[in-house]
Amino acid sequence: MTSLTTLQSAPNIVSSLPAVPTPPRRTHPMVTKAQNNIFCPKQLSVTTKHPLASPLEPTFTSQALKDPQWCKAMANEFNALVSHGTWKLVPQSSAFNIVGCKWVFRVKRHPDGTVDRFKARLVAKGFNQRPGVDYTETFSPIIKPTTIRLILSLALSNGWSLHQLDVNNAFLHGQLTEQVFMPQPVGFVDQSHPQHVYALQKSIYRLKQAPRA
Repeated sequence: MTSLTTLQSAPNIVSSLPAVPTPPRRTHPMVTKAQNNIFCPKQLSVTTKHPLASPLEPTFTSQALKDPQWCKAMANEFNALVSHGTWKLVPQSSAFNIVGCKWVFRVKRHPDGTVDRFKARLVAKGFNQRPGVDYTETFSPIIKPTTIRLILSLALSNGWSLHQLDVNNAFLHGQLTEQVFMPQPVGFVDQSHPQHVYALQKSIYRLKQAPRA
């Protein structure tokens, strides 16, 4: 009796299930390769270390100080900062907020991959800055792409010649209005005043207000 009841109720269970939607019929005449079981063989590329990949960029300043080429690059960057009057050496005080600094190393290459020059850049640790203490506004006015296209159109229609230039140490030309203090960089500590710090007079890379300055 129980089995008969179960069999009689089975159609009701099946009829209560939702209908499975049928996939829509394709009406577009285009036939893809996959529909005809045509597949392109996968080509695996093997990456090898190219001889132009060396020299490697140092990860730590201690590594760079052991290489004469990187030492020269660091000296060029340091001398450029000094010649621009980027800072003044002042006694350290507990009231100062020291933002910190570090060296960043890059190998500049030609389009064919050969080494052009070794570039060392001294950057500030802007994440240590405090709002209202060593920076206020950080908004930087920039040029609109529409303006660039307008200038290019005028030059083309009037037959003007265009020149491109790269300003070396562009951020060093901005005058700071806030008091920003930075320690002496590794490898270039003044031996006569090792405990002094730099009071920045001009902007330096990775300061929050550097683009605005």
